[in-house]
Amino acid sequence: MTVFTSAYFTMNEQEAIEYAKTRLDFFAPDAELECREIGDGNLNYVFKLIDHKNNKSLIIKQAGPVARISDEFKLSPDRNRIEFEILERQNKLAPGFVPKVYHYDPIMNCTAMEDLSDHMIMRTALMQHRKFPLFADHISTFLVNTLLLTSDVVMGHKEKKALVQKFTNPELCEISEDLVFTEPFYNCPRNEVFEGTRAYAEQEIWSDPKLQLETVKLKFEFMSNAQSLLHGDLHTGSIFIKEDSTKIIDPEFAFYGPAGYDIGNVLANLIFAYVNAKYTIADEDLRADQEAYLQNTIEDIVDLFKDKFMKAWDEKATEQTARYDGFKEYYLDTVLRDTAAVAGLELCRRIIGLASVKDVTSIEDPNSRAAAEKICLAAGKMFIMDRESFKTGADFAGALKSCEKRF
Repeated sequence: MTVFTSAYFTMNEQEAIEYAKTRLDFFAPDAELECREIGDGNLNYVFKLIDHKNNKSLIIKQAGPVARISDEFKLSPDRNRIEFEILERQNKLAPGFVPKVYHYDPIMNCTAMEDLSDHMIMRTALMQHRKFPLFADHISTFLVNTLLLTSDVVMGHKEKKALVQKFTNPELCEISEDLVFTEPFYNCPRNEVFEGTRAYAEQEIWSDPKLQLETVKLKFEFMSNAQSLLHGDLHTGSIFIKEDSTKIIDPEFAFYGPAGYDIGNVLANLIFAYVNAKYTIADEDLRADQEAYLQNTIEDIVDLFKDKFMKAWDEKATEQTARYDGFKEYYLDTVLRDTAAVAGLELCRRIIGLASVKDVTSIEDPNSRAAAEKICLAAGKMFIMDRESFKTGADFAGALKSCEKRF
């Protein structure tokens, strides 16, 4: 029998079955378990266990000491503890929007959680050009509840500072600092650039000192602004979805940072879905319909977030000075400014940085892919450089449309 209580090791599928039987009180004694390792992300191992006899299933997520994407990234397995505790907290802040967690093991660095196999990964669903009319409402509620309610506006300041300390996440923050804020904005050897886009990147991104200045300002704000408890990697690959349900997963990058970081990541990844639809849907009417849905979703997320944020502030704010006239509006403007900036950073880094997205790389025609990437880079640069001017959903969607017309 394998020993799971003395030292960490990376499990295989059979060991995950044994772990579930001996360490988890989830499956019945007569369970007939099958296990598959289904992780397709950059960092972790994900085991799906199914009890065919009793029709129950479970996910075990294990964090290793290095990233799956590259051995260059040495990581503390403590990120698994952070993920477990964040999911517990988010379940209280935004009930129903994250998977249930059942068990955390600090020796094996793994978490047992709800199986969401009846949902789809949102990136995959959007690449199949599906629509989710409730998503904007769901994600805006999640964002308001997890961002505003973990800020100094609502929390006691000592309690909030204790959480800042608890969720300090230096290894994964360093990955973001490098891959999001630094490497995409110069000709870094680690960047992965499509040949049809390279000349544009060299001219418009790497050779623009004004853009580089703005990115370093944003990097230092990211490192020093402990505003809200972030998910930290909130893209469409971190969202499970079906028509009536949205579940946010993988918060292992969580830490205290600028609230706009999470919102901007969501918007940028909807733009990736938009260019995918533009260049992969052959039927003109179907293409226009999907583009309109995504554009409306971007607008709705921003506008619903603003409305819910203002209402939650009025209902939940505990800091006396947060009630001064005009401060609520000022604070929201700073969140929207950071939202635009991060949307821009994400658009650029996924196109010319190390970690690309399938929405774009799956576009088969090289000219179409280059055009899609240039739209993303142009919009990204606009969001970064003009970030103070984005106040409404229409502002974000309008910027995308204006960049689309250029290519």
